[in-house]
Amino acid sequence: MIALLLRDLRLAVRAGGGFGLGLAFFLLVAVLVPLGIGPEPSLLARIAPGILWVGALLACLLSLDRIFALDREDGSLDLLATSPIPMEGVVAVKALAHWLVTGLPLALAAPGLAVMLQLPGGHGWLAISLALGTPALSMIGTFGAALTVGLKRGGLLLSLLVLPLYVPTLIFGAEVARRGAMGMELGTPLALLAAITGGTLALLPFAAALAVRINLR
Repeated sequence: MIALLLRDLRLAVRAGGGFGLGLAFFLLVAVLVPLGIGPEPSLLARIAPGILWVGALLACLLSLDRIFALDREDGSLDLLATSPIPMEGVVAVKALAHWLVTGLPLALAAPGLAVMLQLPGGHGWLAISLALGTPALSMIGTFGAALTVGLKRGGLLLSLLVLPLYVPTLIFGAEVARRGAMGMELGTPLALLAAITGGTLALLPFAAALAVRINLR
């Protein structure tokens, strides 16, 4: 499974869906928002957690259609389906690879971008919320990619499928970042965000594996 993870990491970077693309999009969001709404510090500080979380969510969407598509095109997915590795394990490894090249770099870059948006404090909580919530985004995206793996040009349908599923993670992740910046109590949204991530990681590999098997028939 380590070999499969390393292979997926190499493919993600070579196919143009690596960390550079997500970070560039994330940076563009942080730069364009002040240009669009004005440089007023109080306004930027108020909307910064939500803007950065929306930027992270959209950055995760950029490479979802590549999670299974490349393996489907070269026949590797059929070989993986008949390999000794359970399909649930394959799905989990692909979700992990997507998070390592997309979600983790975003969480590490977020505090610096928060400074650009005049977020007064709580940069650490912003990074923690992204580090805790982006695995759920990658797992949900992998599930959506499994549902559309048999479709040609299914990128738009994939986005429409996963965006509603992203909403709870977006709400509680942004709330953790907002309360952390304001010094408020954040136990409830943090626990709910952790519960969402734990639930998706526990359940969706089985649902995604079933979807892949159905699409391969």
